[in-house]
Amino acid sequence: MNKWSFLVLAVFLEVSGSLSLKAALDAPGFYAVVAVGYVGAFLALFMSLRKGMGLGVGYGIWGASGVALTAIMSLVIFGEPFTLLMGIGIAAIMGGVLLVELGSQAAQKAQEITP
Repeated sequence: MNKWSFLVLAVFLEVSGSLSLKAALDAPGFYAVVAVGYVGAFLALFMSLRKGMGLGVGYGIWGASGVALTAIMSLVIFGEPFTLLMGIGIAAIMGGVLLVELGSQAAQKAQEITP
């Protein structure tokens, strides 16, 4: 697996763990999914970093994607509210992550040019 695959896995596991926290209120067996989700998320994030992902990029995408997907999936699964203001917040998160990624790419190119 490459660094991006590990990062996608980390996001998926973190969101699964977070959503399972809510589900565990009614079905305590979901606490096992919470533990596996969070431990797996950190291991997958670790692997993406080990494969060469920059910490600022990896952690930023992992954290921001987790927040956005958890909010959206909470609406779908639990019927929790999703407001325009929340949508604007998620758009701002996505914009911030994009800027971090673009800045990281620019920094890598500058290092390649400068001996």
